[in-house]
Amino acid sequence: MALPAGEVVVEAREKTEAWQRFAERFREVEENVEKVVQGKHREIRLALVTLVAEGHSLIEDVPGVGKTMLAKAIARSIDCSFRRIQFTPDLLPTDITGVNVFNQERGDFEFKPGAIFANIVLGDEINRASPKTQSALLECMEERQVTIDTETYQLGQPFMVIATQNPIEHEGTYPLPEAQLDRFMMRIAIGYPSAEVEAEILATHGVRSTLPDIGPVTDALGVREMIDMARQVHVSPPVRRYIVDIVE
Repeated sequence: MALPAGEVVVEAREKTEAWQRFAERFREVEENVEKVVQGKHREIRLALVTLVAEGHSLIEDVPGVGKTMLAKAIARSIDCSFRRIQFTPDLLPTDITGVNVFNQERGDFEFKPGAIFANIVLGDEINRASPKTQSALLECMEERQVTIDTETYQLGQPFMVIATQNPIEHEGTYPLPEAQLDRFMMRIAIGYPSAEVEAEILATHGVRSTLPDIGPVTDALGVREMIDMARQVHVSPPVRRYIVDIVE
């Protein structure tokens, strides 16, 4: 049954206003992150698109281009928790997911959450960990949950992994398997800034980091609302077919 014309107009207006709020909130977060990561508008936008699309990002670049700062600035801008995992050959899967520890006072096991229990997780130099440790991320990234000894623990929302790896250094590294690469929606290369931006960075970052100067412009609830709206975007069959053709 078709809606009356008046109700259709009201519904259309409400949707338009909702998408305007979406755009404003996205732009506010984008501009806030740009105060810290300068001259990288495209890369920041790609990372934020990944967040709203419930994906994960793999940043492949050399040290010193702002990979860690990007992750921290996003977490700070959306007022969400941030954890950094330094991937090394001796890192264990339980360091990421958590482990059940026996509590002598209670006479029972209790779960100690690992570093993955945060909204924004930076996996630094992910290819330096063993394949077994890398595989600990598979369930977390795909299903947004952790299973320990038959118990399943849900991760918070929003949740995004930003992993980094150095494309130049190969000694002491383990190539990411296809199953792991498939979990990443975006592969981003930040690159060095232009000479003009570098001069500006020298002027603003010479004494201390500018990260503490930025505050949140939204929160986890605001991001979840954006995610819900992104899920409602209609994609027509010809566009879906075009996407499949590109992938093939």
